[in-house]
Amino acid sequence: MSGIVSVTESDSLHRHLDQMGLEEILRRMNQEDQTVPFAVEKAIPEILALSSRVLRGMKDGGRLFYLGAGTSGRLGIVDASECPPTFGVEHRKVIALIAGGDGAIRKAVENAEDDEEVAWRTLEPYQLSPSDMVVGLAASGRTPYVLGGLRACRERGIPTGCVTCNPNSPILEVSDYPVLVMVGPEFLTGSTRLKSGTAQKLVLNMLTTSVMIGLGLVEDNKMTHLRPTNAKLHERALRMLMKGHSISRDVAEGYLKDYGKVYLASEALVRDGYPKDKKL
Repeated sequence: MSGIVSVTESDSLHRHLDQMGLEEILRRMNQEDQTVPFAVEKAIPEILALSSRVLRGMKDGGRLFYLGAGTSGRLGIVDASECPPTFGVEHRKVIALIAGGDGAIRKAVENAEDDEEVAWRTLEPYQLSPSDMVVGLAASGRTPYVLGGLRACRERGIPTGCVTCNPNSPILEVSDYPVLVMVGPEFLTGSTRLKSGTAQKLVLNMLTTSVMIGLGLVEDNKMTHLRPTNAKLHERALRMLMKGHSISRDVAEGYLKDYGKVYLASEALVRDGYPKDKKL
């Protein structure tokens, strides 16, 4: 297997990059990037199957775990870390683990991904159950850290999924809910932080957003469970309350201060005689 060149490692269709001017490089990269959403579109049935299983598990108290190394691992961390402020869920609801630990978020620990045993050792303290889902993120589909973790989960009856860009890769064989996004060779040969990384980011956006909507954490198209932890989010929360209940900024400020989240403040406003006459 080691002698087989994967699609993500195959030679770029764009040759002699070192002889191109900057504008040509940028235009060619943009042309390649435009193919990614269409590749993701073809994978929607697989994304639907994975999202549906995650949603069922979460309704039963389960969690979503990401396993990844390098760029894939960092993308998992970005997605997981955005769920609490965006949707108001607990930090332990979506958990991302990266080969090499937290230090690998900022500084590459390239050999950390070669250990097949460490992922399960990191997962084990979480006491996983069949309601949880562990999703491996690996563009090549061959990362030992990820493969080892998924194998260990399957042996213990923990549902597994993956997001990969390489067909016929080992990760597909150890995933109950595989998502394969065929983006083809990278502009810069083997640099999976490019199209593959973009594809993984799009899939993770779709996965957690659809699941959180399914959990009832969105009203209309508004993030009613967001945590107003900074000035931008605080202002957004106020606008939702002011518009939804036709109230002044001062009234909205008071209720948001007392109840912390938009949906709780909205429920209190209704109880106190401020009917919700518009969508938040």
